[in-house]
Amino acid sequence: MYSGRDGVPGTGAGTVAPDMVVGLALASAVFYAVASVLQQHSAQAASRRLSLRPALLVALARRPLWLAGVAANVAAYGLRFAAIGHGSLVLVQPLVVSGLLVALPLAAAVQRRGMTGRDWLGALGVAAGLSVFLVAAAPSRGSASGSTGGWLVVLALLGGPALLLVAAARRLPRHQAALLAAGGGILLALAAGVTKVCAAALGRGVAAAATSWATYALVVVGLAGVVVVQSAFQAGPLSASLPVLSVVEPLVSVAVGRGLFREHLATRGPTVVVEVVALAVMGWGIVAVTTSPIVVGTGVRGVGANR
Repeated sequence: MYSGRDGVPGTGAGTVAPDMVVGLALASAVFYAVASVLQQHSAQAASRRLSLRPALLVALARRPLWLAGVAANVAAYGLRFAAIGHGSLVLVQPLVVSGLLVALPLAAAVQRRGMTGRDWLGALGVAAGLSVFLVAAAPSRGSASGSTGGWLVVLALLGGPALLLVAAARRLPRHQAALLAAGGGILLALAAGVTKVCAAALGRGVAAAATSWATYALVVVGLAGVVVVQSAFQAGPLSASLPVLSVVEPLVSVAVGRGLFREHLATRGPTVVVEVVALAVMGWGIVAVTTSPIVVGTGVRGVGANR
């Protein structure tokens, strides 16, 4: 599926085979999809007055289904942490979207509904676009931490737009769900980048992780992402937030991996065209799947925006 350059040493935790990185990412995707089914219903039932407040998480914590979703999220995040620690954002983050391919037929079976032609085409678009992109991009692990200057640039380029999107959501209630989903997707992509640094620190030992700035930054950015994404779910129908969220997070993650961590992404000649077309096909497939009545009816989601 890809060049096989992932899984190289660098975290201090030894070498993980490339196929194992893919397996960890795919397993994470499945757990995230299960978590989405359990959590989205609870989020929509919460009071609108709690939107964009930490109190929203306190209220949701009183709901058993939401807590079960948290458990699934913990498992999913642990798997993704391991995958990112030994692989690349360019590889792992798009793979997490593949959870939709599992969630869609499972949701159809649970609801006893048949999948439409558009559902099948959307799933095919996700699978084909993802496969072609990974083959063409030939991703590699890159740097384990990124430079200080690079992080300052990333924070400026991502943190600013995320804040503006959240602020705009307050002023534009008709588009609140989509704007919050976009802001949340950016924050979660940023959290994925911080996760890579945390994994590298943990590979050097618990003491190194405990004294790393990334450990505490992950708590702050991750919590902010959870609040914004849960608020997006609460602000309107899933069809308004899920497509935006499912496209923004992996695309921004790829940009972070390439720009900050210098992960390999083939950029020669027609390869770039193939990558862009593949991402466009995958994006269309994501939108088709995430707007399906089957998915919208259950809150299934194939990205890790619940953490």
